[in-house]
Amino acid sequence: MEEGEMYAIETFASTGKGHVIEDLECSHYMKIFDAEKVPLRLKSAKDLLRSIDQHFSTLAFCRRWLDDAGCTRHIMALKNLVDNELVQPYPPLCDVRGSFTSQMEHTILLRPTCKEIVSRGDDY
Repeated sequence: MEEGEMYAIETFASTGKGHVIEDLECSHYMKIFDAEKVPLRLKSAKDLLRSIDQHFSTLAFCRRWLDDAGCTRHIMALKNLVDNELVQPYPPLCDVRGSFTSQMEHTILLRPTCKEIVSRGDDY
């Protein structure tokens, strides 16, 4: 760790056993910003990638937002983008059945004399 660097610190809380795993059906995704160029064979995957670039760029998105952006029938195209490592899936984090799981994140900046929490707001 060096001065001027920023770090994201993520913590997870659970009402279960405290051991979260990725499980269940995935609904959240994000384009991999430094992915290699891949020749896509499916027109639907090309169209979907173009729409993701236009509407979300490298920000995370959910499948419902693809519907809202007019990308209907996108499941196979999205799977193709994931399989070609152009889009990263983020499945739900689960603990034991019936428990609740939450995730919090803060970003810190290393300064010469202190560590500053830059994500802290009035609600923290």
